[in-house]
Amino acid sequence: MAQTDTVTRILDTAEVLFAERGFAETSLRNITGKAKVNLAAVNYHFGSKKSLIQAVFARYLDPFTERFHRALDDLEAHYDGQVIPLEELLETMARTVLEVPAERNSLKVFMKLLGLAYSQAQGHLRRYIQEEYGSVFTRFTELVRQATPDLPDAERFWRLHFMLGTVIFTLSGLDALRDIAEKDYGEHVTVRHLIRRLRPVVVAAMQAPLPEPVPAAAEAG
Repeated sequence: MAQTDTVTRILDTAEVLFAERGFAETSLRNITGKAKVNLAAVNYHFGSKKSLIQAVFARYLDPFTERFHRALDDLEAHYDGQVIPLEELLETMARTVLEVPAERNSLKVFMKLLGLAYSQAQGHLRRYIQEEYGSVFTRFTELVRQATPDLPDAERFWRLHFMLGTVIFTLSGLDALRDIAEKDYGEHVTVRHLIRRLRPVVVAAMQAPLPEPVPAAAEAG
């Protein structure tokens, strides 16, 4: 088996098992058994489980980052110094997210992996994503800041993460949601149709009025 075939088989197997079971619950032996390779091959090509996890993310995030930077370049050129509307920013991000998994595995796997990066104790992974891909997310956040000037920075942080959580939950549970829509409402839902439905919801969430301040007595309780 060629080295590239071995690496691809390991990565294909690892990303599916990580998405299904979680990082901590998936051992290297689980991966080697399903990929039909020996442990020495994983150690040779990746060196450690942490490096394998990072390599799985790189397969999605490398092309995503490259495409998203180009898409933001196009938006900035189009608006020529003007503030880019929030709807355009979110639509561009959604379109880029949809384009990348077509080259890899599936949108569902990609979203589950992103959710695990936040929900499981993988400090090395968050550091890796920040170091390797932080520039594109910092750029996007700054453009969102310009589009939502009335939001305090802390509030914008929370809303962006609420939005991310909504998107990850919805797209990682895509198969179940499609089944419900089909059986209960007679709707056949494509991914792009779902994104069109999701867009006004997340835009409205980002533009919602600021919450009322919590009374000091309530905070103390």
